[in-house]
Amino acid sequence: MLIKECIGYELEKEKSNTSEDFFNRSEVTFFEDSEEKTLHVLYVRYFEEFFSEFTPYQQNPIFTKDNIQVTFKDIVALVCLIKNPGLRNRKRLYINSKQEFASYFQDVDFEKLPEIVLAVKQKNKFELRSPLDYIKQPR
Repeated sequence: MLIKECIGYELEKEKSNTSEDFFNRSEVTFFEDSEEKTLHVLYVRYFEEFFSEFTPYQQNPIFTKDNIQVTFKDIVALVCLIKNPGLRNRKRLYINSKQEFASYFQDVDFEKLPEIVLAVKQKNKFELRSPLDYIKQPR
């Protein structure tokens, strides 16, 4: 699977009676079997206040290298795809439970994650051979 883009952003209200401003969207675009696909993950923005509970990251941006800032929103869809490769056959995922949200980050190898995100941000591509390479394996 060739990862082409990882991006996240805050939704804004389009109409005064909607609740979009309570949500963030994270997207990962990838090629698989010569087909471009995008997984859109919509989640409650409030969950970002707790990301230090289930990741090693303490602030946003979560890391910076060579003037490239990576925010937590940028990695959510990527992490979901790594954690559950079956999501590559879906277009959308909606997460409204803090417990479910945190479960996607459990056992992710956060030391290896920056190599994917930085390669995508710098070169617009990263070859993800096996998602298992980015999950901590029991010893």
